[in-house]
Amino acid sequence: MSRLAWASLVVVLAAVGLGVYWNYDDGFDPESLRGATVVITGCSTGIGEEMAYQYARLGAKILITARRENRLKEVVAKAKSLGAQEAHYVAGDMGKAEDCERTIQTAKEKFGHLDYLVLNHDGSNLKNIHEMFGTTSWEDDPDIDFFVDYLKVNLVSYVRLASLALPLLKESKGHLVVMSGIHGKVPFATMAWGAAVKFGLDGFFSSLRVELMKAQQDVSVTLAIVGFVRTPIVEKMYEKRENGQEMLEMAAPMNETAQALIRGGATRAREIYYPSMVSPLAKLRPFLPSLVDAVLNADE
Repeated sequence: MSRLAWASLVVVLAAVGLGVYWNYDDGFDPESLRGATVVITGCSTGIGEEMAYQYARLGAKILITARRENRLKEVVAKAKSLGAQEAHYVAGDMGKAEDCERTIQTAKEKFGHLDYLVLNHDGSNLKNIHEMFGTTSWEDDPDIDFFVDYLKVNLVSYVRLASLALPLLKESKGHLVVMSGIHGKVPFATMAWGAAVKFGLDGFFSSLRVELMKAQQDVSVTLAIVGFVRTPIVEKMYEKRENGQEMLEMAAPMNETAQALIRGGATRAREIYYPSMVSPLAKLRPFLPSLVDAVLNADE
C-alpha cells in the first residue's frame, strides 16, 4: 500500500473521528437507572462483570448470568457492596434453551418486570475462542462442529433470550442492549467464525428494531459496536506477544467501555461505538471497502 494511500486514510479517519466523537451531551440521566431492573449475561469476567458494577453504583436491581457459579457469587457480593438495590444470579449455559428460559423466568419472579436486557455473553463448548483470536484461519481449519456450536451459543441464544424477554420489555417500554463488535462491520482475516456471529447480530437486531417500530412497540434496541478493550482475557492474550504492552496501552479501558454501553442503552441509542475510532472505521467501509480492508488486515 502506498504512502499516499496510508496518509489519505489517516486524514479521513481523523476527520471523521472528530466529527463522530461520542462524548457529547446525550441526555443521560443517572437517576433513571435507580431501581431499574437489569438482566446482564456473561458476567463472570470482562465487560459484563464491569457493567454489573456500574449498574450497581447507579442503584439498579441486577440479575447476572455466566457458567461459573463461584465467580457469580463474588460478583453479586461486590455489586451489593457498591449499591445495587438487589443482586441475583443464574448459573447456566446460554447455549441451552432451558437455561435461557430459567434466566428470564427468574428475572420475572425476582423483579416482577424487566427494564433492561443486556446480552453480552461469548463462548464455545468446544474450543477456547480467546486462544483463536488472530491465529486460526478458517481456510486452514474449517471446523464445522465448532462453528455450529459457536453460532448456537453466541447468536441463537441472543435471539432466544430476546424473544423470551420481549413480552416483559414491551410492558415496561424497556431497553435491549446487544453486544456486537467491529467484526460485525469490518471483516478481519482469521475471524470468519466471529464475524458470522457479529454480522448476524447486527442484521437480526437491526431488523427487530424496525419491526418493533412498525408495530408501535416502545422497546429500544441498542447495538454496541465495540473494538479493542483491555479486558483480563485480552491482557492474557497480549502479555507474551512482541510489542504486547504497547498494544495494550492502546486498548480502551474496561470501565469506560461499560459506562458507554450503559449510557447508550439508557438514552435509547440505535448504536454505540466504543472506543471512538471504531465509528469511522465502520462507517467508512461501505464507501472505501478495499482500502479499509487492506489497512486493517495488513501484515504487521
